[in-house]
Amino acid sequence: MTRYRRGLVVGKFCPLHRGHMFLIERALQACDEVLVISYTKPGFARCATDTRDGWLAGLFPGVRRLVVDDAWLGAALSCGEITHPVALPHNDAPAAVHREFCAWLCRTFGGGPVDAVFTSEEYGDGFAAVLSADFSAWSGRAHRVEHVCVDLARGAVPVSGTAVRSDPAAWREFLDPLVYADLVDRVCILGGESSGKTTLVEALAAALGTVAVPEVGRTRGEEKGGHFVYADMRAIAEDQVALEIALAQHTPGPLICDGSALTTVFYSEDGYGRVDPLVERLGRRRYSHTFVCAPDFPFVQDGTRRDAAFRQRQHDWYLATLAHRGVDYTILHGPVHERVRQALLVLRRAAQPTPCTESHRSPAPVPAKTGAGSGNTRTAPESADTSPASR
Repeated sequence: MTRYRRGLVVGKFCPLHRGHMFLIERALQACDEVLVISYTKPGFARCATDTRDGWLAGLFPGVRRLVVDDAWLGAALSCGEITHPVALPHNDAPAAVHREFCAWLCRTFGGGPVDAVFTSEEYGDGFAAVLSADFSAWSGRAHRVEHVCVDLARGAVPVSGTAVRSDPAAWREFLDPLVYADLVDRVCILGGESSGKTTLVEALAAALGTVAVPEVGRTRGEEKGGHFVYADMRAIAEDQVALEIALAQHTPGPLICDGSALTTVFYSEDGYGRVDPLVERLGRRRYSHTFVCAPDFPFVQDGTRRDAAFRQRQHDWYLATLAHRGVDYTILHGPVHERVRQALLVLRRAAQPTPCTESHRSPAPVPAKTGAGSGNTRTAPESADTSPASR
């Protein structure tokens, strides 16, 4: 195998699948140093710039990463790393524009010229030629970049980003668990004490044949006999999110979450009059769908709960906070089987290619897709990844 000093891999990584990983691993085997570039305009849902950067950092800590978007370039201009504005090329821009942009990134932020570019595409020879010409002109001496073509026929890893995006669960064998966890729909069930929340979580997960995430605060409360201190709030919020991430790596369908860090925000405010900044940030974690259980049946005291008035106050707080944060939600009413029916209706309608017509949404700074039923359904804003991609 020919040995290179510096290699380059450019890809969309929307999402990062085992085909991309195979390509990067081949580059690592052949090079002393590997530079990985990723960018896109426009982007793809669940593949945000920081998400892709996290995948690369977690799976390939030894590579040099440039995961770039317009905000990143704007920050570079503001701090003087570049002297004039540079815009990210649109995905549909001519190939020459993308190739020249990648050469500029290599020279400006990537540590200089590379000696080889690794792709799984027929365009690789032309890409290498543009890089060679650019680096030669920049350095004032001949610099040859070789194209290393890896698995052009996709025989080793028969997968594409388009296929994975269409149905991540069906293609999960081609995804590292770290990546798959970020592609899973997360459904959050909120509700005041004695509102049937936990019962609904278990019933909905069973109906969907998927995984339920238990409420960490409830478990921790049982362990501590209900005696919390302020520091427990941060630990509970962190552990709740960590448990979601861990279980999302193995769920066959949407993850059904018994509360969220927002629950911890409420109890921290109510019990201590303050909220740790990290708890507040984790409480803003977005979910594919948020359901709120209505307090519409008699309050049941289990020895740990307060009373019906507290339940109503907690319910009202959730609705006000979700509305203030621009989070769409659906209120579920009635007995458990009816709530499951309502939730399934919302989830199935949201999965359809066209939006439903009947909904009411929370006022929000982010565009929302029309939901169904008695509440609201929000889809996360799409985000990025489409450079001269290698799969």
